Amino acid sequence: MGRKYARESTMKLLYQMEINSDFSEKSVNIFFENNDFNKEEKAYIEDAINTILDNIDLIDSYIEQNIQGWGIHRLARIDLSTLRIAIYEMLYRDDIPIEVSINEAIEIAKKYSTIESAKFINGVLGGFVKSRDNI
Repeated sequence: MGRKYARESTMKLLYQMEINSDFSEKSVNIFFENNDFNKEEKAYIEDAINTILDNIDLIDSYIEQNIQGWGIHRLARIDLSTLRIAIYEMLYRDDIPIEVSINEAIEIAKKYSTIESAKFINGVLGGFVKSRDNI
């Protein structure tokens, strides 16, 4: 199914971890046992989860800088998971164009959240890209 499926699966795993407050390797292993992924999908998910969890404070700080008047705790968990994946891709995956990361995040929001969330995510990620361009 490819990267789109891997990206959506990563969002589901991050969401599950956030809801259950369980960021353990065991929860990742259970997720893999209960789902069918090819080698590339599994590699993407593992890299995304490990990199996001290892750098969650930095990633979340970028999100907070671009959600004026909101705290990260007020975001819908699905939207937070989606933003974390997009920012992970923009920071750590040179093989994925920024435009693709933004577009895929918007599509995930449309599918799993709301149109308003998709617009919000677009604005947050646009602000992130602009702030990175100014560095």
